[in-house]
Amino acid sequence: MKITIIHGQNHKGSSYHIGRILAEKLAAEQEITEFFLPKDLNHFCLGCYSCIADETSCPYYSEKKVIADAMEQAELLIFTTPTYCLECSAPMKAFMDLFFQYWIPHSPRKHMFAKKAVIISTAAGTGMGKAIAPVKRTLAYWGIPYRKSYGIAVSATNWEQVSEKKKQKIEKDMTRLARKVAGAAVGKPSPYIRFMFLLMSSMKKTSTEDSYDAAEAAYWRANGWLDGKRPWK
Repeated sequence: MKITIIHGQNHKGSSYHIGRILAEKLAAEQEITEFFLPKDLNHFCLGCYSCIADETSCPYYSEKKVIADAMEQAELLIFTTPTYCLECSAPMKAFMDLFFQYWIPHSPRKHMFAKKAVIISTAAGTGMGKAIAPVKRTLAYWGIPYRKSYGIAVSATNWEQVSEKKKQKIEKDMTRLARKVAGAAVGKPSPYIRFMFLLMSSMKKTSTEDSYDAAEAAYWRANGWLDGKRPWK
């Protein structure tokens, strides 16, 4: 199984280690590709909308493409983020902003509708669910139909401080999660995501050459999505 991991931090803390444990239960080392944020994409979205008309015109396109290609080739995407102030890390949020054109209202990627994804977050105390939520929402709007998450309070500020009892629990949890991920069918997106796709399709049909979303409408038309085709079929 080819896996791409997006780490929402540069350091190799608890979230990183749990992500690696899961990945290593599912794939050989040569099948795992990792990116660390912000090291591998150290930018914020400028809000210039260049990517709407032509994604190659994004000033950070070359760096984004390396990650985008790896995500396209992967069967499973793993996102890890520590919990910072009851949220995902700032680099992870910046990463999601930089790929906003992947959202269904814009220019979704067909291959995302056939992916599996897991989001992992840790905290010393609490807040993992709040850190996971924005990442899980983004992946839903990318069209990824199979999304699982795992959050745990490690009662530590680094992996070395995590108790052996807690590490044993994590090991068992990752074994169970790996079995679920490996054995699960991708399936169709949720009814809500399918509804959003159909809604956007109807809106793109009304786009004109002068519309702000003319380039997006052309993208949808080129994929056949304005003529009844669906990326999950």
